[in-house]
Amino acid sequence: MNIQEYISSGIVESYVLGLASPEERIEFEEMCAQHPELVEARNNFELSLEEQARKNVVPPPMGAKEKILSAIQQSSASKTSKLISMEPTTRRSSGLRWIAAAAIILFLVGGFLAFKFYNENKDLKTELRSSQDAQAQLDQRLKKMEDEEKVMNDPHTTVVNMVGLQGSPLSANIYWDSTSANVYMIVKNMPKLPSDKQYQLWALIDKKPVDLGLFDGGEKVILKMNNTQKADAFAITIENRGNTGGPNLQELQSMGKAKL
Repeated sequence: MNIQEYISSGIVESYVLGLASPEERIEFEEMCAQHPELVEARNNFELSLEEQARKNVVPPPMGAKEKILSAIQQSSASKTSKLISMEPTTRRSSGLRWIAAAAIILFLVGGFLAFKFYNENKDLKTELRSSQDAQAQLDQRLKKMEDEEKVMNDPHTTVVNMVGLQGSPLSANIYWDSTSANVYMIVKNMPKLPSDKQYQLWALIDKKPVDLGLFDGGEKVILKMNNTQKADAFAITIENRGNTGGPNLQELQSMGKAKL
């Protein structure tokens, strides 16, 4: 812990207010001998407490000066009794001032500690939420991987090898489970397209194309495509981004027959 972290820990306030343990006080005094900035922080806190105490000193009541002078003038007649009667008032006034100063100090300390604990609690809650979000994302990825592995290793899964047509470098494997209708595609080589274009996977059912989803090329990935219960073959075309129409057969890139 560097000296600034040590100062920010609240040890200065605890030392000045007498809340530090004997061990902490010894350590603090040793640190003061080594770090002038720690001494400065202690002095600044002491000065701030004194300033607050001065601002909150209870002023004497109206007419107090006249009463005191009158009491002094009458002291010759009954010196002892009057002096005795004045002492409690003086002490009471002094005591009230110290009580007010102590209340201000306690208020400042309480506010400081409450602010410090609030920030620490807020940071802990933020870290906890981040950890929970990260754990949820990890659990989701693991679940997805387990589902993908289950489909790929299932004996009911048909593997369709997609090879590029007319010199296209595109290659991929389709993993299709006709019992659950799940369709996964493992991209082996799929060149990246311009930003306004996307690849689209189709299932050919009774010679009619059925959309199984748009996707971007680039890195090797495992993609979950739209489900289909039936398929005679699969095909991949290049379409305009967000295509909602039929396939552009002039941009047919790959085909593979489903063997059931």
